[in-house]
Amino acid sequence: MLPECRTGEENLSIPQLSIDTGDINEFMEELRGFHQEFAGCFSRQEPRDNFFSYMVGQLSQLERKSIEPIALNLKNAKVRALQFFVSDVVWDDNKIIAKYRSMVNEDLGDENGVIIFDEFGYVKKGDDSAGVARQYCGSIGKVENSQVGVFSAYASKHGYCLVGNRLFVPDKWFSKDYAERRRKCKFPKDLQFRTKPQLAADMLRDIAQESVLPFRFVLADTIYGGSPEFIGVVEEFPGVHYFVTMAHDTLCWLTRPLTISKQYRYQGEVRTRKALQHPEDKPLSFAAIADNINDYFWYRRKVSEGAKGPIEYEFTKRRVVLSRNGVPDKEVWLVIRRTVGGKREYSFYITNAPLSARLKTFVWLSGLRWAIEQCFEETKTELGMDHYEVRKLPGWVHHMITCMLAHFFLWHIKIRLGNKSTSYYSIAA
Repeated sequence: MLPECRTGEENLSIPQLSIDTGDINEFMEELRGFHQEFAGCFSRQEPRDNFFSYMVGQLSQLERKSIEPIALNLKNAKVRALQFFVSDVVWDDNKIIAKYRSMVNEDLGDENGVIIFDEFGYVKKGDDSAGVARQYCGSIGKVENSQVGVFSAYASKHGYCLVGNRLFVPDKWFSKDYAERRRKCKFPKDLQFRTKPQLAADMLRDIAQESVLPFRFVLADTIYGGSPEFIGVVEEFPGVHYFVTMAHDTLCWLTRPLTISKQYRYQGEVRTRKALQHPEDKPLSFAAIADNINDYFWYRRKVSEGAKGPIEYEFTKRRVVLSRNGVPDKEVWLVIRRTVGGKREYSFYITNAPLSARLKTFVWLSGLRWAIEQCFEETKTELGMDHYEVRKLPGWVHHMITCMLAHFFLWHIKIRLGNKSTSYYSIAA
């Protein structure tokens, strides 16, 4: 289930999650110690106990890790009480996340840390769960009735874990027709529609402004890379560099073309806009640039060890000037990755890394999205991330928080034990 370590650069390699059952003598006591850190986030002992029970269920060997099986297989746990706790009891979510990120920094924090954004979809029946709609669901690769969450992960040479989540709520949920559903799902009255890149930008601002988790790079796929708003937020923070996937038809110039200012009238008002001085200086697509780069400039590099041997790609980089509305915009690195042998398949990335950035850093970054994919795989397969049966928005948020915490708890155990651990661990209920 787990990949080999990615070793693009020796000092930036990222380990895999593995825990040896024989090294853990007092697992439950350690879990209790972990939970004590969050005691102040709840007003009474009963929710503290349910918080502990719910995570015990997630870390158990139950095949189905929704509320009812968890409650029925744990001593002193009740189905209705656990349901009420997850969906209706007030949690201090912000305090939990702030404390959690501080703990992540203790174990995984590094000045070369990476924040990664991606989404994960959950197929859902019916129309009453918060944010459910027919939309693209990445977990099954097609449009389906589902809920979609936008997540942030943290990765460093010490490990990886999820550090934030937002439920994507489609625009139609904010119409008058959905007013009653919003009420039943306990939507905050001030909640407004936010696109996926906007949700990611909100999380990034939260993480950066907390100044708890150190990071140097921000990674995301095309939906975020193509958002000027998301890129603009990354650029707000000095010393932070984005490395984002872009579409093959993105337009740019290899050298900045000359521009002139032109005046025009709009509704009787005189306005000014930039235009190309020489209209024949048309921009090129990323795909066209890739097709015309001589083999001399491509470097073959191993990005990981696969089941059938090393996984290799060829890489090159170019300084380009992006096109925006037909005129030159910012200058960035264009990093291109192509497959080796057979029909060439290309992946394109842009980054605002400095001129001194070396290709090997970009090779490393190009393979790092596996870290958030592993977070999804491990929390789904081992912790029941997709087993929830809650309809209200707070229930979804609380379930995801406990999944994040349970996953990180396993990382803490691995780090505490050093290099002894060799296999994944799951406790019995």
